[in-house]
Amino acid sequence: MLRKTLFLLCLLSPQIGAAQKKMRARDYGINIGVLPVGLFNAITDVPGVKVGHTTLIKGNHIRTGVTAILPHSGNLFQQKVPAAIFAGNGFGKLAGSTQVMELGNLESPVVLTNTLNVATAMDAVVGYTLQQKGNEKVQSVNALVGETNDGYLNDIRGRHVSRQDVLQAIQTATGGNVTEGNVGAGTGTVCFGFKGGIGTSSRKLPKSMGGYTIGVIVQTNFGGVLQIAGAPVGKELGTFTFSNQLLNNVDGSCMIVVATDAPIDSRNLERLAKRAFMGLAKTGGIASNGSGDYVIAFSTAEQLRIAHSPASPTQGTELLTNDYTSALFMGAIEATEEAIINSLFAAENMKGNGKEVAALPADKVIPILKHYNTVK
Repeated sequence: MLRKTLFLLCLLSPQIGAAQKKMRARDYGINIGVLPVGLFNAITDVPGVKVGHTTLIKGNHIRTGVTAILPHSGNLFQQKVPAAIFAGNGFGKLAGSTQVMELGNLESPVVLTNTLNVATAMDAVVGYTLQQKGNEKVQSVNALVGETNDGYLNDIRGRHVSRQDVLQAIQTATGGNVTEGNVGAGTGTVCFGFKGGIGTSSRKLPKSMGGYTIGVIVQTNFGGVLQIAGAPVGKELGTFTFSNQLLNNVDGSCMIVVATDAPIDSRNLERLAKRAFMGLAKTGGIASNGSGDYVIAFSTAEQLRIAHSPASPTQGTELLTNDYTSALFMGAIEATEEAIINSLFAAENMKGNGKEVAALPADKVIPILKHYNTVK
């Protein structure tokens, strides 16, 4: 029956391939988890969060870019947000991470780019912060910049991301729908042997559980054995880590950014970040030796903002207690899993740097999912 379905859908592959460029997991009937999604099914469903991309596709060798995530539209340095970081596997360059872990707050946009342009991105974020109104006397800025290595499709040694490219991503960041796939920091990435990229998703808790929103955005560039909603897609396709010598290199990294409007501090944000990493595991990711896999989590709750120059030496506010965090944890797991799958479905075939990576073949994947009763 599976072979028959595959044959019929292969006849329709041109139509399916065209649709793949615009369709997300839920458009195919793949409903991951049990919690409802937000309006845009994106990290921007968390009130105030904005995302911006700068995509660099030039000639035959440049396939890279920048993605910026802003927790709120105000002056982040003057009104910091509680934040935390979890390193699933630390083979990466998450610049600025130690201060976030030490102080429990975030004072800059989160910027994602390629490995060798982290320094450029940091310089741009520092300049952006210093030039903001109200920061005239600032003498120290903790820029938080993450990366994955897109050197397979991109001339990474050329370090083609400029300071202006980073500023453009920050300054053009908006709410609403988030472009996914071969954009921004995901332009040249590879995931599970297929074209990776940017993906996003969200979950909205029912009022009985607080009504909070959890949003996730990912930059996927890692390996393993792909699973979609529990179905062993990588195994069925014969395309997975260690399936042959050509696919034996699974190093790459995954950056995960989690936002919520729930009033939780850095301690529980770290717990939330750890659960997001479980979402990566559910897609079949293995956090290989050379993969830098990080989760950055922050809360946008206004009552938890940390003033750079506080009026009082003490701060008192209401926090969500531990007993009410489990629903948030589930939301982070589900949204991370779906964001990663969305990055794969949104990506398109790409040639670059003398190589080519194919997108996830929807015409072959959907019959597999039907066979395992993942979609109807």
